[in-house]
Amino acid sequence: MFSRLCARGVALECRAATLAHSPPPGFGSWSFRFLHNSSVKPSSPTPLARGSTPVWSQTPRQKQLLWGPSRNLTFRAAAPRRAFDPRFFSSNAADVPASELPVLSPPAVGGWLLGSAALVFAVIVVGGVTRLTESGLSITEWRPITGMVPPLNRMEWEEEFEKYKATPEFKLLNHSISLDEFKDIFYMEWGHRVLGRLIGLGFVVPLAYFALRKRLTATLPKHLVGMALLIGAQGALGWYMVKSGLEDSLMETPGAVPRVSQYRLAAHLGTAFVLYAGMFGTGLSALMDWRYAKRGSWSGLTDGAQWKEVLANPNVKRFARNSKLLSGLVFLTALSGAFVAGLDAGLLYNEFPLMGGRLAPPADELFDPAYAKNADRSDIWWRNIFENPTTVQFDHRCLAIGTYVATAALYASTFNPVLRAALPPLAKRMATSAFAMANIQVLLGISTLLYLVPIPLAAMHQAGSVALLTTMIHLLVSLRKPGQAARVWRQALHSAKKTTH
Repeated sequence: MFSRLCARGVALECRAATLAHSPPPGFGSWSFRFLHNSSVKPSSPTPLARGSTPVWSQTPRQKQLLWGPSRNLTFRAAAPRRAFDPRFFSSNAADVPASELPVLSPPAVGGWLLGSAALVFAVIVVGGVTRLTESGLSITEWRPITGMVPPLNRMEWEEEFEKYKATPEFKLLNHSISLDEFKDIFYMEWGHRVLGRLIGLGFVVPLAYFALRKRLTATLPKHLVGMALLIGAQGALGWYMVKSGLEDSLMETPGAVPRVSQYRLAAHLGTAFVLYAGMFGTGLSALMDWRYAKRGSWSGLTDGAQWKEVLANPNVKRFARNSKLLSGLVFLTALSGAFVAGLDAGLLYNEFPLMGGRLAPPADELFDPAYAKNADRSDIWWRNIFENPTTVQFDHRCLAIGTYVATAALYASTFNPVLRAALPPLAKRMATSAFAMANIQVLLGISTLLYLVPIPLAAMHQAGSVALLTTMIHLLVSLRKPGQAARVWRQALHSAKKTTH
């Protein structure tokens, strides 16, 4: 009955009034009050008795006599409640009456965010293939609306091909390709752009729906609006990146290769990773909050009330801190991969673990004075780190090895008896998953290098970096305390069950 009242969104208060004469034995006062998120009465309420008039359409006198002189039943619509009332998230939130519970995002919100994250995962992989097939410079204009439609006839294809013929890439590299070959690279870049637009639509439209329906927990709107803005900025950043490979100045630079700026490529990829992490982490958190509020489970523990004790444990705190540092290292390693791709650094030193028969290339090759642009060569360090293909590959190797060792160390720490007894089950599973994914990622990286960067292996290596980041985000979420709204709901439902029993 309690769940049915929740679904109807009706505030029901039933109280038994003691008669002045002969009250029934054991007949006391009792009440149930509950409100979900609506003060509107149901469109088709269940009648109280056959042929009776709905309570809200009766006169006050009729309401008094509904159950006779011994009892009265009253339906009262609760006052409208702000969906994001800050008092629900204060230190007194546990004292909020059940009729004024804060909004708790339903599983549909979490599912939508995880679906959006999956699309971002896909667009990252497609973007990597676009770069590997050298298709990214085939579309020379940015048309957010009309660009959704590709050329539909030969005249339109010829027009697009003529625009491409004016680019440095065609003049220096692809001057002999045919129209059919141009179509192949055009469709690759077009598909990448269309997928990006679909991500935007698939995020903004549901966001507006959930916000208007007041299905978002109070802390979510500002984060989700920030993600929506980041999606729009990502499209503009993508064009800013492509534009760097279309500049005519490349024709005047001796030995220049027509490709996009590695700085802009890293910014574009890094933004996609941030967007993915935000969507995936927020979606998981919403689902876990719902489970905690409704079932009382947390991070694999059936008794979710243990979360305070678990997170207060010094060993768990140290493990959580190390997990955050490792997540940052995973992100940094993936970002360094963008510089490797942007400079085609994977085509050098196709051996492992040595580089030219040595653990590291010569110092004068790692810090080549030719890359310095200042007269005093004060920029030799940072320019080699970001612009010298040899140094970029060496840095990526070092970061990758460091990430693998750190992941192995984090996994090994879970076998410490003290920590293992304190960690929640989900955290232990995610630590194991992260180490397993690190092994797969290392194998993919080495294979990509040894086989001279074949497209399938390189694409899988990029997807592996996202998968490794995914396991780390899941690990961090497993060590997150339940949201304030979920805690208020958990206490209210727990109290209501005690009352009914």
